[in-house]
Amino acid sequence: MTDDPRRAPGADLPEWIDQITTALGVERELVDIDRLLQVSADVAHQVARPAVPVTMFVAGLAAASSNPSDVLAWIEARAAAWTAEQ
Repeated sequence: MTDDPRRAPGADLPEWIDQITTALGVERELVDIDRLLQVSADVAHQVARPAVPVTMFVAGLAAASSNPSDVLAWIEARAAAWTAEQ
């Protein structure tokens, strides 16, 4: 992270993801930053902001034994349904 005010928040995100995927032995190609941020936003707005980290952790656990894209699609659908059900 830098204190340079010209840098947008999150500008270091790709570098951060590169470092943690390497350190944790995760294939970088499996991490679709834009998709993960969109699903996180859906959960934050349709369920609750505090639900985001827990949901994404559970998604990670599920993705370990399933297709990650299918897991995210299921979460998006559940988040949309959550709003309709409440």
